[in-house]
Amino acid sequence: MEIIEWWPKLDADARAWLVAHNGEAVAPDVLLEIVAAGGSVTSDAWWVGESGPDGFFLSDEAVDWIEATANGEAD
Repeated sequence: MEIIEWWPKLDADARAWLVAHNGEAVAPDVLLEIVAAGGSVTSDAWWVGESGPDGFFLSDEAVDWIEATANGEAD
């Protein structure tokens, strides 16, 4: 599932956290919301970044998309 499909299904707090902490490891509770909204963090979707001991990260492209969305610039 693409970010544009699961983003609107997140609650306002999760979206606000992603905007405020854009580029950081995704908080576990926010990650659970993404998965519950249909985002598969184990897929090869363009928005999936690195996952490791420091946590799960969105891709650079997803970070850019979130910034553009927050600024009202995303398509």
